[in-house]
Amino acid sequence: MTEVRFYHLQSTTLERALPELLEMCLARDWPTVVQVGSPERLRALDAHLWSYSDESFLPHGTIEDGEPETQPVFLTTGPENPNGAVVRFLVDDPEAPDFAPYDRIVLVFDGNDEEAVAAARIRWKEAKSAGHEVMYFQQNERGRWEKKA
Repeated sequence: MTEVRFYHLQSTTLERALPELLEMCLARDWPTVVQVGSPERLRALDAHLWSYSDESFLPHGTIEDGEPETQPVFLTTGPENPNGAVVRFLVDDPEAPDFAPYDRIVLVFDGNDEEAVAAARIRWKEAKSAGHEVMYFQQNERGRWEKKA
């Protein structure tokens, strides 16, 4: 079964936390897909990942960039997996694709948004009842991840 991880943002924004999580995937040579909830979020995240750090950028692409199969991180609003990703991030509670093709699903949600928290609880129950191994991580006040469940 797929490992499903929930990352509960408490003290930082998605734009600050996501690059760190994606860098961990890149360090392990895990092709990754990031599925977001809207075209506006996709464009903003696309721009952000090129410039979030003065020292580096995060190599990634969208369907507009062409050759999606070559992207180490592919950003999308849909269910496709053109780069053969083994990790799929779900941001903004998009319609989740089948988890079976992935080693790991990562749901990132804003703990300051009651709707996002409620949606994450529903996803947790769905993943658990489907037999997936589920884990829950919450940010501490310094922005570090602590495993809670």
